[in-house]
Amino acid sequence: MKEVELKYGCNPNQKPAKIYMKNGGELPIEILSGKPGYINFLDAFNSWQLVKELKEALGLPAAASFKHVSPTSAAVGLPLPDALKKACFVDDVAGLDDSPLACAYARARGTDRMCSFGDWVALSDVCDVMTAKMIAREISDGVIAPGYEPEALEILRAKRKGAYNVVKIDPAYRPEAVETKEVFGITFSQLRNEYKIDPDQLTNIVTKNKELPEEAKRDLVIALITLKYTQSNSVCYAYGGQAIGVGAGQQSRIHCTRLAGSKADTWFLRQSEKVLSLPFKEGLSRPDRDNVIDGFINQNEEDVCADGIWQRYFTRQPAPFTKEEQKAYLAGVTGVSLGSDAFFPFDDNIERAFRSGVTYVAEPGGSIRDDVVIRKCDEHGMVMAFTGMRLFHH
Repeated sequence: MKEVELKYGCNPNQKPAKIYMKNGGELPIEILSGKPGYINFLDAFNSWQLVKELKEALGLPAAASFKHVSPTSAAVGLPLPDALKKACFVDDVAGLDDSPLACAYARARGTDRMCSFGDWVALSDVCDVMTAKMIAREISDGVIAPGYEPEALEILRAKRKGAYNVVKIDPAYRPEAVETKEVFGITFSQLRNEYKIDPDQLTNIVTKNKELPEEAKRDLVIALITLKYTQSNSVCYAYGGQAIGVGAGQQSRIHCTRLAGSKADTWFLRQSEKVLSLPFKEGLSRPDRDNVIDGFINQNEEDVCADGIWQRYFTRQPAPFTKEEQKAYLAGVTGVSLGSDAFFPFDDNIERAFRSGVTYVAEPGGSIRDDVVIRKCDEHGMVMAFTGMRLFHH
């Protein structure tokens, strides 16, 4: 297959549209089901690179959930604690722990379930039946993987009455060293970002605290590789083998840190007993539960505990999750890792990160205020490593 005609580009008025190889060669993909669109393929190719690099760096199956050309999360295949299974809506999946790939998917999809609604899925390994069954019950646009077990493929092909997008990619495909794109009729050319991220990039520790455990190295690698394929500016919090908060595309780095930190806070709070014990009405859909949980934690557009409203969602009126209760719960969180795609220009980022339990930080360094940022890390007993490499992605 040398090219694929698309329904339209980013928007319906942008047509004709297609994907093809500039050198006239064969595309490294096979469409096994559905008809992916322009944005689907942008998500597919970015997310595939992410999970491929995670697998190569850490030696574990990896999965990513992508939405509008940035990851909502990425994770590796570690078993989920019981509270996390319940928070991710996978506590009913028998045998989940037997499939590391399914565990990676459960983590990636379950991290930020609101943002993952209608996502694109990437898998580093051949999709097995367990993973396919879990994908089948979520609302998403499609999946890319290096292959599919026969039964897994049939499960996915049945999704959306046969219209679900299933893409197989050649894992041996390597793009050309120089990449180009056009903006406003003008061609941009650059060398591909082939910077290899692994624990070896975390040896330049600049803080007084030099203790960087293996689990933190793993999580910092996950954060940095996630950032490599996130629209900049970007910051990523990671914990327990997964990205738990991604702040993408903000002009100010502190806004990235706040956005990602609030998502990380929500991820932790979802696992609190107060959330896990919410008395949902039977038959309430998974997306509705996601929205209600977000409202319960963040107290945003709708007071889900108020009279006249709680009856839509619950069998009894729950007590609100007060800010004081949330603050007390989050005060016990520690050991979180934080990656940044560029240096922190001010120490307010570190102060905000500390509020979300960050203990380990990786950033390029190179700011004229590095000493101020390091000093703030030292105040909080954090470990900070300078990677020396910026990871902007546009």
